[in-house]
Amino acid sequence: MSTTLHGALHTAHALPVTTAAAGGAGEHRGLIITLFGLFVVATLVITVWAGRQTKDAADFYAGGRQFTGFQNGLAISGDYMSAASFLGIAGAIALFGYDGFLYSIGFLVAWLVALLLVAEPLRNSGRYTMGDVLAFRMRQRPVRTAAGVSTIVVSIFYLLAQMAGAGVLVSLLLGITSDGGKVAVVALVGVLMIVYVTIGGMKGTTWVQMVKAVLLIAGALLITFLVLLKFHFNISDLLGKAAENSGQGAKFLEPGLKYGKDPTTKLDFVSLGIALVLGTAGLPHILIRFYTVPTAKAARKSVNWAIGIIGAFYLMTIALGFGAAALLKRTDIIASNKAGNTAAPLVAQELGGGAGSTGGAVLLAVISAVAFATILAVVAGLTLASSSSFAHDLYVNVIRKGNATEKEEVRAARWSTVVIGAVAIGLGALARDLNVAGLVALAFAVAASANLPTILYSLFWKRFTTRGALWSIYGGLVSSVVLVLFSPVVSGKPTSMFKDADFYWFPLENPGIISIPLGFLLGWLGTLLSKEKADPGKYAELEVRSLTGTGAH
Repeated sequence: MSTTLHGALHTAHALPVTTAAAGGAGEHRGLIITLFGLFVVATLVITVWAGRQTKDAADFYAGGRQFTGFQNGLAISGDYMSAASFLGIAGAIALFGYDGFLYSIGFLVAWLVALLLVAEPLRNSGRYTMGDVLAFRMRQRPVRTAAGVSTIVVSIFYLLAQMAGAGVLVSLLLGITSDGGKVAVVALVGVLMIVYVTIGGMKGTTWVQMVKAVLLIAGALLITFLVLLKFHFNISDLLGKAAENSGQGAKFLEPGLKYGKDPTTKLDFVSLGIALVLGTAGLPHILIRFYTVPTAKAARKSVNWAIGIIGAFYLMTIALGFGAAALLKRTDIIASNKAGNTAAPLVAQELGGGAGSTGGAVLLAVISAVAFATILAVVAGLTLASSSSFAHDLYVNVIRKGNATEKEEVRAARWSTVVIGAVAIGLGALARDLNVAGLVALAFAVAASANLPTILYSLFWKRFTTRGALWSIYGGLVSSVVLVLFSPVVSGKPTSMFKDADFYWFPLENPGIISIPLGFLLGWLGTLLSKEKADPGKYAELEVRSLTGTGAH
């Protein structure tokens, strides 16, 4: 799959936005700054309010387990529906028609894995982190260390993509062109992220994500309504105009415009699909959301709500994508952003009256503010996941060997938030001009390769041992990192992260088709070659807990 499309789909959580849109917003920057400011002030008020109610570790990590299934479902949606879902998938559909639409399905189907295999057992078996589930049956220190490393690596790569995307988005829309100004924007987002997590913990982060989900759904609904209104709610007219305007004719509405051209693109499509569908159930910032509800039934309900909300949202991205194809010239979309990420804001501007019009600027400002809200919410969730894993898995159970008080644990989580935030600011500043597609692909691939096999083996395989867990986590982590480093995402193409270098030998842009089976294989092989015998009593206890919730915290 081309890096261009990769960026369109998985900037996920990173958000390169639009030069053209920024230009059209020049005379209305005051409006954009006002909307940004209102959102930041509102979310800071929520965070301070939530922080006053955060008294112990359960409050900081799991929001006191006080959120209802609907509230948690809304927060999960806010965590999952990234700006790339809004802009990237819409752009992919605008450029590639049917082949872009397949990604709307891929993101949604991924939730079935989370619902059927992970949500309820994880809520029943753990306390705050993925490491809790793994360490229940195995040797605490090595397994928690591996789980902590994997969680932090996935989260850092997501954070890096987020920070770089935030820098691009805000810099372009506010007309910042200097390197110093862009670094300042990245630093601002990082500071806000640190404040959200250190003050508000899970309670503050969850409320911010709920607000962001409502804003994103409302923004997508508004643009979808205006697109359909333009075509008198006649879907056939919309699709016909999109096909005609694309320059591809009927091919635009059929499979194969982007994929199926040769064996490599076919394999890349399968590889990315596998990473998407399986990676979601292993994403750290999604996994920790299951601990914020009081019961397993509420965890299941929250995933059901999330599927409904996310499903409705992805239906709207189809209208946005085909609407952009119908109302905008393909060359204009590509000129503003090669990956198509600008399709949604450009179509918003067009629906409001076009570039330079007040209506167009208002709609563009609203969509930009929503996108900025999305970045802040997802960044906060990722930071909380990584700081929780460091404090709970590494500090308390590995460094202090379980001899830390709750107060010390929360303090460690807050300090680790500051450190992780500083790392994200530094790396985001360095990566502000890089293509972030590879970073997001890596996060999905690591989650699917290292985290998911270990979780499933721990929950469902009686013989699984500590060595199997370590081989699976570290094997999946290393293989996915190495394959991405030596893929066209990093070097060898004009759209690579390092355009002038050429050291790739792995032809695919997503390593999932290799690293995910390898993660499962290494977990199985490590267990078979281990001299350690799994404790059948511990497995039986975990099985009862995962199925019934007995003994769950």
